[in-house]
Amino acid sequence: MLITRIERFLRDTGMPWTKFGRLATHDPRFVQDLRNGRIPRDATAERVEHFMNIYREQCHAN
Repeated sequence: MLITRIERFLRDTGMPWTKFGRLATHDPRFVQDLRNGRIPRDATAERVEHFMNIYREQCHAN
């Protein structure tokens, strides 16, 4: 599930959930909405996965 991967990402990076939402989807409430049962469109889920992958790559490159 997407929310499970996001929660793990947040734990691993220490990123606040509102910042994640702003950076990944331009919606600071995105993570809270997922926690409350929101189901994102496929394109949104793909964009979020891409954001997490790129962010991790950039962190490991530094």
